[in-house]
Amino acid sequence: ERDQRLIAAQVTALPRQQSGVVDLYAIGVAGDGSQDVFRNEADYFAILMSQRFHARGVLTLVSHPDSLGAKPKPLASYDNLHDAVAGVARRMNRREDILLLYLTMHGTAEHQLALYFPPLIDDVLVPDDLARILDRAGIRNRVIVLSACYSGGFIRRLAGDGTLLMTAARSDRPSFGCGDDSTATFFGRAWLAEGLNRNTDFVEAFRHAEGRIREWE
Repeated sequence: ERDQRLIAAQVTALPRQQSGVVDLYAIGVAGDGSQDVFRNEADYFAILMSQRFHARGVLTLVSHPDSLGAKPKPLASYDNLHDAVAGVARRMNRREDILLLYLTMHGTAEHQLALYFPPLIDDVLVPDDLARILDRAGIRNRVIVLSACYSGGFIRRLAGDGTLLMTAARSDRPSFGCGDDSTATFFGRAWLAEGLNRNTDFVEAFRHAEGRIREWE
């Protein structure tokens, strides 16, 4: 109930789309609350989208102890992700505007993204789950970015017309930079912090990230 109220308040505060203008709406999801690195990345994503990309609206779902403190945020659960995407869809022009969905968390070789914040959340997000959420929302233009190990396993299910999909790793490989001492994942550092501050083109920023991550690995 707490999270439902928070999401409803965030959605209500979103500016409605501007007719004849392609607006950007962004949702950042930090799915694993066991480490600070994912929280850091989602927070930076929100700032970048607001200040550099002038997104029409930004929501974040962050599983972290800080989200239960003085500045509360909705946690990253399946239901909350569904409600956030559906809420944004109601505020935007679903045929004209763009949704940028950024998810950062641990991933498994079985192509599951960890939604983990015990004792409140212990779940996984699989490709069918994410596809179902997006399809129900009816958003035509999607940029989906997955910063997680083995996240390439989501490509086949999510790819399609109107979708730009970027992942931090192939379906059979881990990604790096998500240790306890990391301030950002390798992908978050290379694509968000470096690539998108050099170039506002998402694909060009990804090409930059590919080269940088290859060097670091």
